[in-house]
Amino acid sequence: MSKASRNRDIARAKVAEMRAREARRAKQRRLYMIIGAAVLVIAAAVGVTLAATGSKSSGLGSLSSLGKLKPPPSPGSNSFEGVPIPAAAPLAGTSSAVTGAAVDGIRCQTSEQLVFHIHSHLTIFVNGQPRQIPPGIGIPGSHPQSTSQGTVAAGSTCLYWLHTHAPDGIIHVESPIHRVYKLGNFFDEWGQPLGPSVLGPYKGHVVAIDNGKLFKGNPRDIPLNPHAQIQLEVGKPLIAPVTITWSGGL
Repeated sequence: MSKASRNRDIARAKVAEMRAREARRAKQRRLYMIIGAAVLVIAAAVGVTLAATGSKSSGLGSLSSLGKLKPPPSPGSNSFEGVPIPAAAPLAGTSSAVTGAAVDGIRCQTSEQLVFHIHSHLTIFVNGQPRQIPPGIGIPGSHPQSTSQGTVAAGSTCLYWLHTHAPDGIIHVESPIHRVYKLGNFFDEWGQPLGPSVLGPYKGHVVAIDNGKLFKGNPRDIPLNPHAQIQLEVGKPLIAPVTITWSGGL
């Protein structure tokens, strides 16, 4: 065989080897793409499952799982809003650290914002004993003032979109935008912690009741819907849901 023939054979062999190597690489790339697609499908399925599980964990359930509940105590005298004030000490005072800066995107403004105006009611029990929600939450610099109509928060320069005027548990939502506000936003304005195992200065399993149903999830996520009646409890005995009658002005 001539030298030229040998060179041609060598060149053909090198080309064949290069083509075979490239074919193997292409096959590997296709395999990696198939594996990657399978991983994405599995991840999506896991995400859907977790989302479904999460939605179930934040639903509402029957109070029967709590066992026998103690009847609520007798209501106190009515506030100027026509809602009973618990004959008890406040859960906690208002925070002096809240000075008007935005909290959870909620601003403190010099006038009422009534584009979106609703009210919710909050009741709290600690070891079976009621606790007040103080006036002046969301009204920095205010102080409780006794009037002929009861205690009222007075003396502030601005109002947050979530606030309380009286120690009767009425949460005023007065907002320039339509938005789903949650109980966690209110507690953030208050400067008090709230979670599955903490309620203000008290620690322990927090039982949350939303409109007579057991709330299964983080109590921070309870929505402040129109005329919502929310109850939080930590410690025993557990108290049956308190219900109020909404006056015409609320």
